Amino acid sequence: MRAVVCHQAELTVEDLPDLTPERGQLLIDVERCGICGSDLHARLHCDETAADVAELGYDHFMRSTDRVVLGHEFVGTVADYGPRTRRPFPVGTRVVALPVLRAGGSTHLTGLSPLASGGYAEQVLAVPSMTMRVPDGLDADAAALTEPMAVALHAVRRGEVGAKDTAVVIGCGPIGLAVIAMLKATGVRHVIASDFSAGRRALAEQMGADLVVDPAEESPWSSFADSRYLTDPIALAELGLDAMDKLRAVPLLPWAHVMRAAEKAGATPRGPVVFECVGVPGMIEHVIAHAPLLSRVVVVGVCMGEDAFRPSMAINKEIDLRFVFAYDPSEFHQTLQWIASGKVDVRPLVTGVVGLDGVAGAFEDLGDPERHAKILVDPVR
Repeated sequence: MRAVVCHQAELTVEDLPDLTPERGQLLIDVERCGICGSDLHARLHCDETAADVAELGYDHFMRSTDRVVLGHEFVGTVADYGPRTRRPFPVGTRVVALPVLRAGGSTHLTGLSPLASGGYAEQVLAVPSMTMRVPDGLDADAAALTEPMAVALHAVRRGEVGAKDTAVVIGCGPIGLAVIAMLKATGVRHVIASDFSAGRRALAEQMGADLVVDPAEESPWSSFADSRYLTDPIALAELGLDAMDKLRAVPLLPWAHVMRAAEKAGATPRGPVVFECVGVPGMIEHVIAHAPLLSRVVVVGVCMGEDAFRPSMAINKEIDLRFVFAYDPSEFHQTLQWIASGKVDVRPLVTGVVGLDGVAGAFEDLGDPERHAKILVDPVR
């Protein structure tokens, strides 16, 4: 099969042996595979990530000295099954799959390990139980975005955003745009999006953002000064004092129980939910320093390397900091159904399709935010 191989940060198209599914595996003929920001990072920074996950006990994440076929956002048709493997789909069925593979006595991330060849190729292997049929009428371009959109859905769910909450999306690259779409799909009424790129701001509007900000001209935090969210810690203390004055003025009132009931009812102060989708050093500190008090910050962007922020600032503002990774199978399935039904429109995100010979150039093109959001790979193009 033809495939794009990453070795020492170089991408080359090579002829590799066809994949042969083992027991518990199915073989997919790839129709499309999305180029993910994780792939861009892995090409240049895989050694740092490999060292981190090795500390967690996994030694097979790709390293720069490995020869790895990247790509984990794939859709294709079932071509074959391994021996003594359950066959839930007829050959020729269009499917998507979670990018995990059992091989060599362990489980690996497809496209990010030399033991699990990825989707920048004519073929890819998957696990039948992690594979899902693409609904009739859904084209390959849209189905290929199931995986990155599932990442966004998981981030939104981890953020526990209510319909009446304000959500702030910092960074409108592909994952930020996906988060915007999933916020609106889950019923969030007010979404603020911020990005320096005019092209990405335009896409943020298409994906449903209610307010789009150019941070070079206007701070995404400026609207909070006159909002229901608190930006002054003294104001929070005064709010508490005023509440206690009123509660204690009522004789025999079980004020402590009233406060707990108000908390359960969501009547106590809270901040917006902020999604950090940039993933460069300094962004977590920026959000902590500028977001309103009591904000919940969901870190979606992957910062490759060390970073720093001021814990004392986060403590004084009581910032809730959450990090997210991937999704579960039910979120992946929900995403696929929402794309198929039209509840989530992913079409504006696809800004290019290339063949295997165009992958290296696409990696360079994705560095220009004005030109592209998501480029898909068509292995037979």
